[in-house]
Amino acid sequence: MPNAYTPGLTVSADIVVRRIRRLPIKGEVLAPQGSDVNPDTVIARAMLPGNLQTFKLAEKMGIDAHDIATLSPIKVGQSLKAGEHIYETKGLFGMFKQQIISEHTGTVESISEVTGNALIREPSIPIEINAYVKGTLVEIMPQEGGIVEARCAMIQGIFGVGGERTGFIRVATKSSSELLEASMILDTDAGKILVGGSGVSYEAIGKASSIGVKGIIVGGLRDSDLTQFLGYEIGVAITGSEAINLTIFVTEGFGYLSMADRTFKLLQSLEGKEASINGATQIRAGVIRPELLVPLSTDARAQSVASQVFELVNGAPIRIIREPYFGKLGSVTGLPSQLVKLESGTEVRVLTAKLASGEEVTVPRANVEIIAT
Repeated sequence: MPNAYTPGLTVSADIVVRRIRRLPIKGEVLAPQGSDVNPDTVIARAMLPGNLQTFKLAEKMGIDAHDIATLSPIKVGQSLKAGEHIYETKGLFGMFKQQIISEHTGTVESISEVTGNALIREPSIPIEINAYVKGTLVEIMPQEGGIVEARCAMIQGIFGVGGERTGFIRVATKSSSELLEASMILDTDAGKILVGGSGVSYEAIGKASSIGVKGIIVGGLRDSDLTQFLGYEIGVAITGSEAINLTIFVTEGFGYLSMADRTFKLLQSLEGKEASINGATQIRAGVIRPELLVPLSTDARAQSVASQVFELVNGAPIRIIREPYFGKLGSVTGLPSQLVKLESGTEVRVLTAKLASGEEVTVPRANVEIIAT
């Protein structure tokens, strides 16, 4: 029988990950290959050209456009500052003089004898890409960035919002089934990544945002609370660029769902450690999962490298992602090759699995994802 593959989540206490850190435009790589980097280490920088502004110079001077080349008080290449005095008209009989003030900060790029206008290029905007996670810059991509490798504990989620952030982990609930409430969030949690159980209340999200919490990881989240917090309904495109000041991701799904015990216990073991979190999610082609990365000691190298390709084999740990066993964990016990007809009439390939409760079930292979360890 051909090999069978399915989407999967990684929940591992010790794994090697590689993250590509690439600028959106060509620039300069600042860190040398092989160097140790921290999350805030700037790996590469590019300068985005500033906006081009039109300054109606001839009109303001009260002269014809074709005279601007000889009478212009500013020259191509000259730097200007907004509010800077650049010219004073002669006025009438020495009176009614008019001051001409630069409206923009930038560099004079051109002066047109046709329109009489000067074009001023505003200062370039620096774009920087940092390492995101503590590790080693193992490969350089000239003019673009590099690849950071880190040995770490890694936890991926089902869905998230918010971009890349770093903070120290604090487990705020006593169990994987407890809801993270506003009363559990402390003023000292500013800058931290909070771990809850089955979910987080809307009030808790609001409080976390107001005091400067960097991230929240819980089992589930009500979509109505997320919509209220964002101010709009989330779309189907990639997430992670929302204009919010904290990152949230869920490990199980929408609604209040107890976090898997092994995930919660791993997070408990990581309490107090600095972590990198990213809520970016894409569920279509080129799957992107939200993640938490906690760097480990580099004294020894982990043997496995994180991958997004997972093979279904007997014994593989899985999570069921469709009803009637939604959210249940188990392991594969059989992969029958024959097609099975569902109630809908569709013929699909199935697998048999033993759930954590001991129950044996048969489900379509498309209804499961592997939990990589």
